[in-house]
Amino acid sequence: MTPLPDRFCPRDGTRVPVDSLAWCCPACRGPLDLDFAPTPATLKSLVGRVNSLWRYAECLPLAAPSVSLGEGRTPLVPLKDGVSAKLDFLMPTLSFKDRGAVMLAELALRLSPRRVVADSSGNAGTAIAAYCARAQLPCTVYVPDGTSAKKLEQIGAHGARLEVVPGDREAAARAAREAADEEGTFYASHVFNPYFLHGTKTYVHELWEDLGGRLPEVLVVPVGNGTLLLGAALAVAELYAAGLIDRRPALYAVQSAAVAPLAHAWDEGADDLVGVTPMASTVAEGIAIPRPPRARQILRAVRESGGTFLTVTEDQIRHAQRDLASRGLYVESTGVACWAAVREGVPGNRTAVVPLCGAGLKTGLARREEELSGS
Repeated sequence: MTPLPDRFCPRDGTRVPVDSLAWCCPACRGPLDLDFAPTPATLKSLVGRVNSLWRYAECLPLAAPSVSLGEGRTPLVPLKDGVSAKLDFLMPTLSFKDRGAVMLAELALRLSPRRVVADSSGNAGTAIAAYCARAQLPCTVYVPDGTSAKKLEQIGAHGARLEVVPGDREAAARAAREAADEEGTFYASHVFNPYFLHGTKTYVHELWEDLGGRLPEVLVVPVGNGTLLLGAALAVAELYAAGLIDRRPALYAVQSAAVAPLAHAWDEGADDLVGVTPMASTVAEGIAIPRPPRARQILRAVRESGGTFLTVTEDQIRHAQRDLASRGLYVESTGVACWAAVREGVPGNRTAVVPLCGAGLKTGLARREEELSGS
């Protein structure tokens, strides 16, 4: 079995042993990164490989999976005017979170914990529950009040224990982290555990392969905790360092205007979050994160790419969801945020790809504002 790479704290350099169940930096309690700098395979050498994200084995910190459900290799289809969509809702659990969840379940299987815990607003919890079921690992998922009933049903169907926490998304995270400190517990955190990011980066490796060894000028990515954006930045860096692309695409990070702490920090020219962002109602529940733990990394990645932040209103999200449905693509409200941001055109008329991250069946059509406010 290939040795696992070390984890370390990007803030203070603290190292975490390979076989440790520690989920954060013991000094600052911050998220961890992975000491792993792979070299991607060439296009020619990918021919004939397994048709899943595991075809990029050289770039993954875990090899020879035992819990795969065939995740990855989702279609890329044109929308209009140089903008294409990658259909990541066509995953085993109907969201892009499968890319990272399979990595966490595979890692947990190798570390043999007593139990696995996770927190989520729905999609990540569903993915963790499914892959833990595949790995036959006991799993508990903490979710906030108000999580979609359809997502709760899906999590429970995979045999996970559900803990519905009164309060918002951050309340669910606090409950899960408290449980994660118990002995013998593996915290399958899609935010704190860097293995998740090395799963989500395969999104960009697939784009590169499908576009014949190039990338679009702009990658438009929804951002709450930033796991897809940071994974994308990892993949771009790997491809560029290997000389497999000659330019880096700009990262356009999209947030709901109702909960946009990173966009606010960006507008202020800050390197970290500024002030306190109140938790407001938004149909884009999957990116409604007022204090993302990797905020500094997200802002730096966007800045270094030459990208920017965009925000979208509730009306824009609803209209974009219906627009995509009219094109044959039924996507959940969070998953249409990127299309809402660029459907009228990408600045500079540049080529772009948007991810459609979750299936519409998970939440239905976006609710009216008066329903959200309870009136």
